[in-house]
Amino acid sequence: MTQTITPYLLYEDVAGALEFLERAFGFKEHVRLTGPEGYVNHAEARLGDAAVYLGDPGDHYKNPKRLGQETVGLYVLVDDVDAHYERARAGGAEIVAEPEDQEYGDRRYTAIDREGHHWYFAQAIRKPEPQRALP
Repeated sequence: MTQTITPYLLYEDVAGALEFLERAFGFKEHVRLTGPEGYVNHAEARLGDAAVYLGDPGDHYKNPKRLGQETVGLYVLVDDVDAHYERARAGGAEIVAEPEDQEYGDRRYTAIDREGHHWYFAQAIRKPEPQRALP
């Protein structure tokens, strides 16, 4: 069996998050489950072969924006990071780092979604030299 890791992000407004993720980052809604209270309590969105799950944790939850700090970073590889950056910027994402070549071989930019989750979008532009572990 192939192992995968699927982030499960908590949002105070899952329906709004789905709309934002599609507009700004290109995710496509795959699953939307609405609870008896009328709000989306679970959803799944896909970007290519990758997926994220979204959930509403209830009234006790404080998103990263309310906490005033980053709680998790999501690193997403895309085919054309510069085009993706332009889409994110036009879609209303808060850009905190412009596309830049990284020493480890990726070109990357950083954006924050409406509820404060940090997204790192990158494209491999070269293969870095392997480093030997220090004793």
